[in-house]
Amino acid sequence: MPSNQTPLGALPARFKRQRVLIVGCGDVGLRAAGLLAGRVRLLALTSTPERAPALRARGIVPLAGNLDDPASLRRLAGLAQRVLHLAPPPAPREEAGAPWWRDPRTLALVRVLARRTRPAALVYGSTSGVYGDCHGERVAEWRPVSPHTARAHRRVDAEAAVRHFGRGGSRASILRIPGIYAPDRSGGTPRERLLRGTPVLRPEDDVYTNHIHADDLARACCAALWRGAAQRVYHASDDTELKMGDYFDLAADLYRLPRPPRVARSAAGEQLSLMLLSFMSESRRLDNRRLRRELRLALRYPTVREGLAQMAAH
Repeated sequence: MPSNQTPLGALPARFKRQRVLIVGCGDVGLRAAGLLAGRVRLLALTSTPERAPALRARGIVPLAGNLDDPASLRRLAGLAQRVLHLAPPPAPREEAGAPWWRDPRTLALVRVLARRTRPAALVYGSTSGVYGDCHGERVAEWRPVSPHTARAHRRVDAEAAVRHFGRGGSRASILRIPGIYAPDRSGGTPRERLLRGTPVLRPEDDVYTNHIHADDLARACCAALWRGAAQRVYHASDDTELKMGDYFDLAADLYRLPRPPRVARSAAGEQLSLMLLSFMSESRRLDNRRLRRELRLALRYPTVREGLAQMAAH
């Protein structure tokens, strides 16, 4: 499929020129906008005035507003028929007095969307981290959440707000997203980490990780805007079943770089950041059958081997 085509194919005439609002229009949001350009009227919330010219150049109408300032969101009420929400929760701020596990941004958004005419569809980009550590088990969408980190707790709170909003008449769908990679994405390749020689865990201590190419994620977002079922969760993940160390070994071989050193978990705390250690403490394998069967998405990069090979060729 050419990169300028949506996974939905030709949209029915009644869908053309509908208004699609993207909240959190970063890398993935822009990719989704590129797929929908010319088929719908694209709007994007931005808190950075300097981004407005770049958004307009992509055919996106910029709307000034800030999720941290609910009063600035009033113009969003009744504005769009479909909403793609990709904005992350804020880091907890003690001075704000809000509970550390809450996502006030998503709450502010759904409150304003509930005014006037509700959108027909709301798609929220969450994280697979809501499951916590699953000890390498295969995980389906109906598995209860068990967040282990503060950021995962805030995602669970955001999901609850989206579900509550959906019970008011909009078709609310949730994409649970694992690690995103792409050669043209900031920090989207393992090359820099390989060049630094950052260690990975030895096989007996290693964890399963999950991945999605940014282009396939954008296509999943577009598909969910039209095909996502009400109150439905989808794993936006590819077919890869690799442990983290094997993933970096594969990348090193494709890039013709040295494989990363292996260390025991007991020694990892002395060499790795807290963020990396948190990722190395959760192991799961996401089942993506709903993505394929219900959203009818054929992955362009079904495993990281295809995606990394593309990167290595550039």
